[in-house]
Amino acid sequence: MRAVQVIAVREFASFFRLPVGWVVIALYLLLTGLVFGATVLRPGEAASLRNFFGWANWLLLPIAPAVSMRLFSEETRSGTAEGLMTAPVSDAAVVLGKFVGGGMFLAALLFPTLVYVAVLGGASDPAPDPGPIVAGYLSLLLVSGLYLSIGLLASSLTSNQTLAFIGTLLGLVIVLMVTSTATGWAPAWLADLLAALSIPARVGDFAKGVIDTGNVVFFLAATAWFLVLTYVAVGSRRWR
Repeated sequence: MRAVQVIAVREFASFFRLPVGWVVIALYLLLTGLVFGATVLRPGEAASLRNFFGWANWLLLPIAPAVSMRLFSEETRSGTAEGLMTAPVSDAAVVLGKFVGGGMFLAALLFPTLVYVAVLGGASDPAPDPGPIVAGYLSLLLVSGLYLSIGLLASSLTSNQTLAFIGTLLGLVIVLMVTSTATGWAPAWLADLLAALSIPARVGDFAKGVIDTGNVVFFLAATAWFLVLTYVAVGSRRWR
């Protein structure tokens, strides 16, 4: 765990030493601010962040790959990956450390959006129900973790950051499109299976304020699965 902590802190700090970290934060806050103003602060409407959380999850689609693209690719490109692989640190610790570091950055990215909750609470009477807000932020954390684990796998397979970003983004878009439109083209049995894998459908439950343990387990299990694949990909370097 000590190794995981050291790697995580190093990766987290590295985002603030590079312009890309600040650009990602500024871009996400700008876009979520526009969404908040356009979908939430409307006279006569109920005080709810449901629409905001829906859009905020979609905005993570390009943001998470931008965060994950350099986690392994940069190590491979710069030649420091060999040193990391020969250090007395297990592959599991490397993968978890980089995942936790990227997750900490995404959590820091989401933290300033709590201002929107304070603004909505001050501008509405009665105050918004805290249940859907908690569920909404939980969905953002779970979705960002899943996207990050997928991006981490892509980053471990190439030394090109741009390729890792595009591969992750295209992969996520294809999965979202296939699972969201399955009822229109797939047989009933396949449509049901793909619908169970639909991320937007599960996020919709959180937006309603419903914290279904099945949805939580789905995101955690899917994230763990991609971390295991990343572990295998990183470990395969030792066999070459």
